[in-house]
Amino acid sequence: MEYFFTWKSLNEPTSCPIGVLTNLLTGPWTLTILWILHSKGPTRFGALKRQLEGISSKVLTERLRMLEEAEVVYRVYKPMIPPQVTYGLTERAQDLIVVRTYARVTE
Repeated sequence: MEYFFTWKSLNEPTSCPIGVLTNLLTGPWTLTILWILHSKGPTRFGALKRQLEGISSKVLTERLRMLEEAEVVYRVYKPMIPPQVTYGLTERAQDLIVVRTYARVTE
């Protein structure tokens, strides 16, 4: 699946924020990743991969980088052996959850 935007394109005056957000959230695995981070809290890469049966490391890395670039997910790297990388939701992601909860209540 090819995306016709980058998150940085949101700064362009002609970009529709809803379209950018929709493209971001409808990417493969994206909502599942966000749900796991919301329900489990900050999670290490390996634990996240184990919870996403069928996802490759490459695809998970791409999704997480895209979400990090969009400032929806934060990444904490600790240079240990092996390296420890933890992902969690930012305040922006928490705002998305509030909007989703509100939408569910008003349906």
